[in-house]
Amino acid sequence: MSSSWRRVSRSEPCPICGRPDWCLVSGPEGSPEAVICPRTESPRRAGEAGWLHILRPGKRPVARSISIAIDTDRGGDFANLAAACERALNVEPFRLARLAESLGLSIESLQRLSVGWAARHGAYSFPMRRGDGTICGLRLRSLDGRKWGLCGSKQGLFIPDGIDATDRLLVCEGPTDTAAVLDWGLPAIGRPSCNGGTRDVVAYVRLHRPAEVVIVADADAPGQRGAEALAAALLPHADAVRVVQPPAETKDARAWWRSGAEAKDVLAAIEAAPVRQLRIGTRCGAGQHG
Repeated sequence: MSSSWRRVSRSEPCPICGRPDWCLVSGPEGSPEAVICPRTESPRRAGEAGWLHILRPGKRPVARSISIAIDTDRGGDFANLAAACERALNVEPFRLARLAESLGLSIESLQRLSVGWAARHGAYSFPMRRGDGTICGLRLRSLDGRKWGLCGSKQGLFIPDGIDATDRLLVCEGPTDTAAVLDWGLPAIGRPSCNGGTRDVVAYVRLHRPAEVVIVADADAPGQRGAEALAAALLPHADAVRVVQPPAETKDARAWWRSGAEAKDVLAAIEAAPVRQLRIGTRCGAGQHG
């Protein structure tokens, strides 16, 4: 096999992904013996250039996965990127099973959050949305738990498919806590952090008008402060607001789920939490809450 590499072109596209750019080929023109493709994985990584594919004479390999090239300098159409990542994960379902097992969550709850696979970054993707459901960015998560936003992304909510928020809506912190609450069979959305997403949560509540909003706070001090701030912001827009947190021995909703708690335990904690409502003063018209 020749050791010289040349860039693919329109006249000689990549035999792996079919694209006319980015990829490298080696061997006779028109019959390459090897390909380095940054869009399609193989068992052999070729540094930052992509994955190495060795071709059998006369045979075209079948792509093992779908990947996407993201122009992080110019931003991108995050709705299309999210859809491409979701398709990529569907090609390799073992990746979704691996994520679900590592998190202790169901595949179904993760799928409802439109989880995907961004192969170029070696990370799972979760679309972030505005309060009206518009995708505004992607949260990436590696299997070892590292989390970051795709360049150009705006912080937003994690909103699952098929949610019915007309009665009670739970607001969690992050996509995996949201998935845990979904595994209890309860309607939930996630905010990007303990202090983020307030404007989008308010917009979502104003749009869907749930009878009650329950903020599921992390057990640490920042989580509780963030929950209190969100509750105050929601009071003018929600008929009733409650704040709950997991038992003392668990730090967040996912840990609560993994501890073996059932939906009835969560509902009992919600019913025990005081209801907060905005009250209009009769003397000076000032708003109060109790």
